Amino acid sequence: MQADTSDRAVAAYYRVRQMLGGLGVALPFLMILTGLLAEGTLRPSMSDYYHALQRDIFVGCLFAIGTFLIAYRGHDRAPGETLSDEVITNLAGFGAICIALFPSETQPGDPVTLMQAYVGVGNAVLGHYIAAQVFLYSLAWMCFVHFGRTGNAARRRVYRLCGLAIVAAGLVATGAAAARHFGPPAAEAFVVDNAVVFWCEAVGVWAFGIAWLVKGRAEMLLMRRRPRP
Repeated sequence: MQADTSDRAVAAYYRVRQMLGGLGVALPFLMILTGLLAEGTLRPSMSDYYHALQRDIFVGCLFAIGTFLIAYRGHDRAPGETLSDEVITNLAGFGAICIALFPSETQPGDPVTLMQAYVGVGNAVLGHYIAAQVFLYSLAWMCFVHFGRTGNAARRRVYRLCGLAIVAAGLVATGAAAARHFGPPAAEAFVVDNAVVFWCEAVGVWAFGIAWLVKGRAEMLLMRRRPRP
């Protein structure tokens, strides 16, 4: 009876973990599919869908991802580690929720949100970009530092590659966003027409989703192999 209860708890934990990874993989696809169906094109960034028909999907997925990350405890801090799993996932989770709460740049006619009313439109945009950086690089930290503590060499390579993809996507997205807002018209047109920021954000989220799914699968197999009392 105790073993059955333990098995069910492990299975439920695994499903919750996989749902988080699945959401990470699915979010960009949902934006692509619904964006193409509704407008026939992609918006310059995923954050721009806050001001589109897809707002509910965008905000809902970010809240779900953020909640899962905050609820996830992870492993205790290992000797020599600066930050535990729980601290990093909490940072990433709060970052995801703040991305949803603090919208990016608005266009004339867009409704004012609660956070924009309280902190101002400009401060909301600043909060959005800070939250995006915290979210993205917390995910990269997890891939580089925490996921690679266990697993075979092949899985550790997957985690490192996903971490590199997140960092590279974040750096390119930051540069492209700067070019979009502060660069010459030709640079702005290139970034917008090719949805450079959108694809960078998508790559970063996909990379983390893949790493999280691989890590969850590895931990599930490890739990199943442990001898029962």
